[in-house]
Amino acid sequence: MSKSATYTQLIKTEASRLGFLGCGISKAGFLEDEAPRLEKWLNNKMQGEMSYMENYFDKRLDPTLLVPGAKSVVSLLLNYFPKKTQREDSYKISKYAYGTDYHFVIKDKLKQLLYFIREEIGDVHGRAFVDSAPVLDKAWAARSGLGWMGKHSNLLTKQLGSFYFIAELIIDLDLEYDTPVTDHCGSCTACIDACPTQAIVEPYVVDGSKCISYFTIELKNEISSQFSGQFDDWMFGCDVCQDVCPWNRFSRAHKEPLFDPSPELLQMSKGDWEEITEEVFKQLFKKSAVKRTGFKGLKRNINFLKD
Repeated sequence: MSKSATYTQLIKTEASRLGFLGCGISKAGFLEDEAPRLEKWLNNKMQGEMSYMENYFDKRLDPTLLVPGAKSVVSLLLNYFPKKTQREDSYKISKYAYGTDYHFVIKDKLKQLLYFIREEIGDVHGRAFVDSAPVLDKAWAARSGLGWMGKHSNLLTKQLGSFYFIAELIIDLDLEYDTPVTDHCGSCTACIDACPTQAIVEPYVVDGSKCISYFTIELKNEISSQFSGQFDDWMFGCDVCQDVCPWNRFSRAHKEPLFDPSPELLQMSKGDWEEITEEVFKQLFKKSAVKRTGFKGLKRNINFLKD
């Protein structure tokens, strides 16, 4: 077995031990297929007020500009599908935000993986990325054979659907590279048909400026009244396109205790949410991704749903 094959096996075995669902590896380089797609998406203003999407265009497409000397992109999946969901008569939070903020949980695991690589292999340089830098994580995960890009623009796997986080280690180590898998969406349009705000404007293209997740998390101004009555009770994020996807019938509950929601969160009704105080918000979402929208943002979302 070659050195690169041995190293690859070591990394994949350790990733599995750390609890990652999947680990796929690609050769670091320019994402030539993604470049025109990203440029068109930005030119059509589908980023809405997410102006940060316009920054670092070249770095988004080429990880060697982010990590000098980069040779491999190690993509990793971490399951977040919950055992239990919120009660029926509640305003809804996207499942990924039920427990501890995923940035902390995954970053910790990535640091452990990078430490392991240095201990077992030697002086390897690299960086860990969890949604925090201009890395096209879904494109890299697809390139490394972890799944295919669904029509809702989320990564899909036949075995587990799409309820997982994607993260990367970009390192200066030659490894064995995986190959992409085929698209298995076929003629299905369930996600397109179900999107409450028609944000999936064509297969594989989501207009971010129409997405409920954008409105409830990223948008800092008031939500336009033209979308009134279209949010399907989502107050933070939205899972509709994933919930209706036939491949998600294969989703299995995660085994990460930090992603478990508090009993209080699962018990809250619409009335409870409408009366939430800043003190309760801070207590409920102390270590949660919901802090991104803040108390005022969540209240704005709830009031928009009430009207």
